[in-house]
Amino acid sequence: MTPRVTRRRALAAAAAAGIGLPTAATAQAASQPSRPRGRFEHLRIATFNASLNRAEEGQLLEDLRDGTDEQIRAVAEIIQINNPDVLLLNEFDFDESGEGVDLFREKYLEVGQNGKSPVRYPYAFTAPVNTGVPSGLDLNHDGRADGPDDAWGFGAFPGQYGMVILSRYPILTEQVRTFQNLRWADMPSNLLPTEYYGPEIAGELRLSSKSHWDVPVRVGSSTLHVLASHPTPPSFDGPEKRNQRRNHDEIRLWADYLSPGQRSRWIKDDAGTRGGLGPSEQFVILGDLNSDPLDGDSWPGAIEQLLSHPRVQDTEPGSDGAAEGSETQGGANLQHTGDPRLDTADFNDDPAPGNLRVDYVLPSRPLQVVFSAVYWPSTGEPGSELTGSYPFPASDHRLVRVDLQVKG
Repeated sequence: MTPRVTRRRALAAAAAAGIGLPTAATAQAASQPSRPRGRFEHLRIATFNASLNRAEEGQLLEDLRDGTDEQIRAVAEIIQINNPDVLLLNEFDFDESGEGVDLFREKYLEVGQNGKSPVRYPYAFTAPVNTGVPSGLDLNHDGRADGPDDAWGFGAFPGQYGMVILSRYPILTEQVRTFQNLRWADMPSNLLPTEYYGPEIAGELRLSSKSHWDVPVRVGSSTLHVLASHPTPPSFDGPEKRNQRRNHDEIRLWADYLSPGQRSRWIKDDAGTRGGLGPSEQFVILGDLNSDPLDGDSWPGAIEQLLSHPRVQDTEPGSDGAAEGSETQGGANLQHTGDPRLDTADFNDDPAPGNLRVDYVLPSRPLQVVFSAVYWPSTGEPGSELTGSYPFPASDHRLVRVDLQVKG
């Protein structure tokens, strides 16, 4: 399977020619992304683990086809309210044809949900992921090699928990780099638990539980590299801490990728090209990175590899709704040391892990940040019905967004 860029058929000729394409009708005024002014493009970029994954292969396509699924409609409404220009969706089941991406745009995003303005994304990128792809190896030591925990990334079928990038700006398809097949053992000084897996199996394991993508987007005359990923949760393992270790090293991949010279030389993309991102390139790291800087089960220092990286700026997006949720839900939240306003996910509070900051939009320096936020309305505010407590109508994660000024 190869990476795939999907576009509306009606726009295909214009897209191929590089002609500027119209953006969507705007959402409500308070949430409009800024418009180009002078020599800058004002860009709203967001990440959202939308929980558009299903237990059976093909089920998401069935749920998308008639445009009436309530959970998908809630996801679409959240996107319409926030109206990002570039959006990463985590946990969107991959299908080779790209039909799911087209159905989501046509049946949900381009249809106003509960009076919200439709949004249109003429460009989209999706590609295969490791989740559910059989390894043929007994990775969890249960005597079988055909379970979801024996896939290269945990999953019941190939493509479960996939990723999609939606954009109003052209995606430079020929310059995309993917790292689905990169081996964990190739990372110098890795945390791979070789004793647990054994040397032969350890040497075959893939680093990325889904995939890592470098997707360049043309914004005016500039290029912005969208660095997208969804590392494994640092839980559901044993004393060997294989998932904690993998989460740490999946995050480290981006830290090394941003470091020129020898530190990134080990990195090889799926096309065989080595090395990281050039020191003058602009980027934004997006995704559910499954790591909180202070709370939860992460390997020590996992997310700090990015938050403290000299090329990365952390705007610390927050919300009053997250602070309210931590206080009213109690449980594990009462033991947390991090600022609850920064939480992005509403997880089980009793016994653990409580609400955590795991979803990130991390722009490069010196990109100018105009605004950042987590979409988590307080109780009674418009939109709070979309993000309420468990069981949630949309997702247990919240959309995180950052508004930037990019040179045009």
